[in-house]
Amino acid sequence: MVMKQIGAGAFKARCLKLMDEVQQTREPLVITKKGRPVAKLVPADASAKDVFGCLKGLIEVVGDIEAPILPAGDWEVLS
Repeated sequence: MVMKQIGAGAFKARCLKLMDEVQQTREPLVITKKGRPVAKLVPADASAKDVFGCLKGLIEVVGDIEAPILPAGDWEVLS
């Protein structure tokens, strides 16, 4: 597979449009300087789910999750 190439000057002039194209087509773009490859623009991976809220809709919290499990007088101290 031959990757598309573009010179650095042309890339600079059309950068935002080229980024949109790479995102839509999912095809990498090689950026060259004096005909030699110097960088590659690749589509970003799909973002992973955030840790916070990833279980939303899967579990249900019942009661006060911040309250101690045992009343204060029932704690045993181990020495």
